[in-house]
Amino acid sequence: MAKIRIKQVKSGVGAPEKHRRTLAALGLKHQRFVEHEDNAAIRGMVFQVRHLVQVTDVEGQEGNHG
Repeated sequence: MAKIRIKQVKSGVGAPEKHRRTLAALGLKHQRFVEHEDNAAIRGMVFQVRHLVQVTDVEGQEGNHG
């Protein structure tokens, strides 16, 4: 399955509690990347906080975890 890389580029301070909880559920911290499977649940969470994050597709890096 495809993966996406998500980076938080704006602060969640001052954002609604629901948005801050979504950032935490995605495992995001300011200016750090996380990778998740590209599925409807993750896309929905990203859509909710789209103004705070940057999303890129991960290509050809299956199995590279180091």
